[in-house]
Amino acid sequence: MQASFWHQKWEKGEIGFHEDQPNPLLLAHFDALKLNQAERIFLPLCGKTRDISWLLAQGLQVVGAELSELAIEQLFADLQLKPEIVEIGSLKHYHAKDLDIFVGDIFELTPELIGTVNAIYDRAALVALPPDTRQQYAIHLRQLSADAAQLVVTFEYDQTQKSGPPFSVEASELKALYAAFYKLQKLEQKPVEAGKLGAMDVSESVWLLQSLRTQAA
Repeated sequence: MQASFWHQKWEKGEIGFHEDQPNPLLLAHFDALKLNQAERIFLPLCGKTRDISWLLAQGLQVVGAELSELAIEQLFADLQLKPEIVEIGSLKHYHAKDLDIFVGDIFELTPELIGTVNAIYDRAALVALPPDTRQQYAIHLRQLSADAAQLVVTFEYDQTQKSGPPFSVEASELKALYAAFYKLQKLEQKPVEAGKLGAMDVSESVWLLQSLRTQAA
C-alpha cells in the first residue's frame, strides 16, 4: 500500500483495525515468548495499539515502528506520556521511559537504531502488507531482530471476496516466509466475530516462531 493510503486512514479516523482493549490472543499466549522483565519487544506498524500499555505493565521495554505520526501522537496522549522527539534522517524517534517509537518507513530502520530486540509481536503488520512486500518485510524483521522469537497474528479468508487490508495470510505463505529460519507452531485458531471483516467466514490465528539457530544451540 502507498504511504498516503495509511495517512488518509488516520486523518479520516478510519481505523477499524484499532482495538479498544489489548488483543485477546496476546493475553492468552504472551507467555510463550518467555520474556523476562526489562527485556525489549518490537511491535512493527504498531499504530496506537493498547497492547503497548499492557506490555509496559508487564515490565517490558517496548520499541515500535509506525508510519503515521498522528497515530503516535495519539498513543503518547493515551499513555499520558510526554515524549522526547529527535529527528534521525527520514525518521522521528519518540522516546519515553521504557518506550521507543520510530515514525516513518519501517524499511529505513536499522539494527543500530532499534537496538537489542528480544522478541517481536506482529499483530497488524504482516497482514497489512500486500503480497509483493511481505518477503522483503520478513527479511527485514530478521535483520532487525537477529532472528528473535515472534508472536504473529494472521487472518485467513477467501481473498477473492475482499481486498485487504487486512490481507489473508495462509499457513503455507507464513511457512514459505519463515520456515527456513524458524520453527513455526500454531498456538490457536478461532473464527472472527461475524461482521468484523464483512459477511464472510474469517479465521484468526496466532503463531509462535522460534529461531532454529537458537534451538540448535
